[in-house]
Amino acid sequence: MNSYFAIVPAAGSGSRFGGQTPKQYQRLNEQPLIYHSLATLCRCERIQRVWVVLSPDDAHWRRHDWSSLGHKLETLYCGGASRYDSVRNGLRAAATVAADDDWLLVHDAVRPCLSLAMLSALCDELADDPVGGLLAVPVADTLKRADDEQRVLSTEPRDRLWQAQTPQMFRYGLLAQAMADYPGGTDEASAIEAAGFRPRLVNGEVGNLKVTYAADLRLAEMILQLQRRAGE
Repeated sequence: MNSYFAIVPAAGSGSRFGGQTPKQYQRLNEQPLIYHSLATLCRCERIQRVWVVLSPDDAHWRRHDWSSLGHKLETLYCGGASRYDSVRNGLRAAATVAADDDWLLVHDAVRPCLSLAMLSALCDELADDPVGGLLAVPVADTLKRADDEQRVLSTEPRDRLWQAQTPQMFRYGLLAQAMADYPGGTDEASAIEAAGFRPRLVNGEVGNLKVTYAADLRLAEMILQLQRRAGE
């Protein structure tokens, strides 16, 4: 049986969100936003350990009580200037317990509406996959390519286009090697692709949104309320 571990990179400042408090510590349903992103991972029976990767000078984490998330959660003050740096540093910490064939999940700190059902579906569908994959949803909107004057240059066909989400879940050894060899990607799947592999796309849900702007907090709040009513 392969083991499951998770990394949540949380060293960013959330500049597009605005305000002096980093986005991951904004309040959402009486808790910091990141609390909800961590809670589902910590509740998952499969996952043995969850590392949250913080900036070395993070001044916010210790102001909150995280004890309700349980013993799986561990903090690492080794976040870097980019998501790639934070995940890579988290992978180095995971090397003390993770075998090459174990599963490593990477989840956005500001994607608070991941449900246990979605997480279970990801783990189930990838359980026997030699590489791994990610939650994603097919692109539904019409896509426009702009020119330098922000005028429409062309309409892009959306056939076979998917919007990537997290968690992204890959074999530990493969992910660690791919990220070492192919730095600079926007997500973990990018490194896996650069290494010549084809990650599997697992159907996610539109509700698994990433909070980018202040208005997204209200939408996330409504989604979490609906999930609670549905018993998720």
